[in-house]
Amino acid sequence: MIQRKPTTSLTFSAIAAMGLLMTSCSGDVNSPGVEYMPDMYRSPAVEAYVDFGQDPYIFSEELAREQRERPSARKPVDGTISFSQDATKAMYRMPYPYPNTVDGYEQAGLELKSPIAMTESTVEQGKVIYTKFCVQCHGEKGAGNGPVVERGGHPPPGAYDGPLKDLPEGKMFHTITYGKGVMGSHASQLNKEERWLVIQYVKYLQAGGKMPGAAPVAASDTTTAI
Repeated sequence: MIQRKPTTSLTFSAIAAMGLLMTSCSGDVNSPGVEYMPDMYRSPAVEAYVDFGQDPYIFSEELAREQRERPSARKPVDGTISFSQDATKAMYRMPYPYPNTVDGYEQAGLELKSPIAMTESTVEQGKVIYTKFCVQCHGEKGAGNGPVVERGGHPPPGAYDGPLKDLPEGKMFHTITYGKGVMGSHASQLNKEERWLVIQYVKYLQAGGKMPGAAPVAASDTTTAI
């Protein structure tokens, strides 16, 4: 007796029945059953600053959840120097050597000097930064009468033509970096170059709204100083 080979239609029917059987094995009505290559359409979501964890389909759900809740971003170790493709900016990548202490503040005032030449251009750049980050408390002319003080009741900072007139630039940089008194740190808002630029404008305000070292305006001169 000659045995006939199964027809193609019977083979397809058997495969379809097997697939139906496999997808109906779960007791959960919401379960899709056995999934083929689930990561292709059920990929793990990657959140910023979070380790999305191992695949729970392969590892345990507990391990995956533990790893999802563990931040993946880490602060750089102390002394880390970020890379700069511009060699002229390398000085701004170096670690700040003065500690956040009273001695560090005083030492910065004696030793720390701006690497940026004070020109009308750098003063103008500093003014832009000052207007964005400083005028709210220090005021437009550095008199300590910004809107946060006048309308918000915040304690006024010293005026640049008064108590802070002779404040060294090193102490300014130290204060912007760490904060001092009621002023918080601005290190996350301003990089080192921007801190030095805004200090150029503060020095301009300390000099009464003119370039330090500029000749005083004669009493008979009716022109307006910039």
